[in-house]
Amino acid sequence: MNVEKIRAEDCYPLRLEVLRPKGKTYEYQYPGDYREDTFHFGVMRDGKPICIASFFANSNASIISSNPVQLRGMATSTAARGIGAGKALVRFAMGHFREKGHDVLWCNAREGAVDFYKKLGFDVVSEKFQVPLIGPHFVMKIDLNPTQKSDQ
Repeated sequence: MNVEKIRAEDCYPLRLEVLRPKGKTYEYQYPGDYREDTFHFGVMRDGKPICIASFFANSNASIISSNPVQLRGMATSTAARGIGAGKALVRFAMGHFREKGHDVLWCNAREGAVDFYKKLGFDVVSEKFQVPLIGPHFVMKIDLNPTQKSDQ
């Protein structure tokens, strides 16, 4: 799988297609999309992203970390599901952020995505909570330096 850095606007079509609840409005542009410390990665096919995710330098009260990074807006096109694109993208991002000195990668995972993240080594670190207009979520995290002792 070819994972590469992409622009924020390259994420918008998949954010709208995959993450927008049917019949609901959805903000496809996130605050922080254009910050210097934000990264967007995509798994590419024929020059277009088939799987995307954005990564923000952002903390969470549920996580003890000195340099966390948040995964947000992960989406895989319906046609590309089941081929390992999401797994490839998250593993690529884990290596990238480990090299950049981040110690934890975390996300607000939709209830239906919890098993996907668990298979990649993420742990659930919160109770279920509701995201308005979207549905139930859990905070999940993975230590990027597992050999170092963590408080959580």
